[in-house]
Amino acid sequence: MIRVALDAMGGDRAPRVVVEGAAWASREFDCQIILVGKERNIKKLLNKTDYNKQRISIRNATEVIGMDEPAAKTVRSKKQSSISVGIEMLKEKEVDAFVSAGNTGAVVCAAALKLRTLPGIERPGIGILMPTLKGPCLIIDVGANIDTTPEQLFQYGIMGTSYVKHILGVSKPTVGLLNIGQEESKGTVLLKTARKIFEKSNLNFVGNVEAKDFYLGKIDVVVCEGFVGNILLKVTESFAEASSKLLKIELTKSLLPKIGAILSLSAFRAIRKKIDYSEHGGAPLLGVDGRVIIAHGSSNAKAIKNAVRASIEYIKHKLNKHFIEELRKENVY
Repeated sequence: MIRVALDAMGGDRAPRVVVEGAAWASREFDCQIILVGKERNIKKLLNKTDYNKQRISIRNATEVIGMDEPAAKTVRSKKQSSISVGIEMLKEKEVDAFVSAGNTGAVVCAAALKLRTLPGIERPGIGILMPTLKGPCLIIDVGANIDTTPEQLFQYGIMGTSYVKHILGVSKPTVGLLNIGQEESKGTVLLKTARKIFEKSNLNFVGNVEAKDFYLGKIDVVVCEGFVGNILLKVTESFAEASSKLLKIELTKSLLPKIGAILSLSAFRAIRKKIDYSEHGGAPLLGVDGRVIIAHGSSNAKAIKNAVRASIEYIKHKLNKHFIEELRKENVY
């Protein structure tokens, strides 16, 4: 049975929503979940929750890394934190995956230090599936590495292509570099150099991709620095939330829009589901020698449940094995 270590202390509403999400996952998925965190707190919450007692256990971790604490320093000083203990369990093969909605920097740092990276990968990257008019698109990196080299961008492109191929079933994914224009002359030295590397590869590289084309679904994999990717992610989340609230305000101003809203309720629900981060659960940290899923800090129980599902999919598709094969084909190592 697949074993998933779940950071019970990670997230804005931990440990309550994490325990609720774990209980939900225990009833829905065929896996063993180990809640990592303060045992007494977790037990109290579990006693109030309906869960499969055969599929949830607890690993005590006495320390917690706060959402605003410095990553590298805290990972080294808090060796008994839920993040450090969970990653250590993954390193020692006690579990098959680690899931956390906690401090992203701390998770990335702990994974890089303890697990190391796959052969040919210099820095890990966070890949997340984003909704577009033509289906999901993977964007990498969205925050793991903000000081990127051209070679690292190329490594992201290889992993992103392999991810989309095996998770979404796209036979020959298109991949592009996020830039301010499609022309070869546009962009920074970093992007111009990276483009030359991509053009010599066997990837289905289509060149530069502008932000205005992203949501139209013209590309399967978008590669960018973590700094830029994180801004794109946060703007998308903010715009989705603001648009939903503005639409609700306009539709409830008078009787006629209210009637139209009622008639269009199923369509609104379908759109909401597509842009709801809780449906996707979490983003994989691609490139580390282990399976790590990073969930949103504001995750609810549904998002935690789906983050567990995402970790199971990662394991079943043997993604790290495929990454190594693709990296070898591109002579990265």
